[in-house]
Amino acid sequence: MGSFRRPSVQANAVVLALAEEPATWRYGYELCQRLDLKAGTLYPVLMRLADRGLLEATWEREVPAGRPPRHRYRLTGPGRVLATELTAGPPVRPA
Repeated sequence: MGSFRRPSVQANAVVLALAEEPATWRYGYELCQRLDLKAGTLYPVLMRLADRGLLEATWEREVPAGRPPRHRYRLTGPGRVLATELTAGPPVRPA
């Protein structure tokens, strides 16, 4: 059985940023700017979140002439659940 690791602070920030408009596709570059993360930090986070089924990633379909296609990202159902849990804060333990 594989072990489950909690998402990193950066991963949580990505999930929360995407949760602001969960149906909207976002580009990595946009997330880098918004979260003040370097590409070398962000893209591995995006790949891990996608591997865990929390994000869906797809190539851009309509690409303007002269520019290569880019990946787009948005939350999946489980990613939205995680975002809800993150905004709710840590669980309260009974006294």
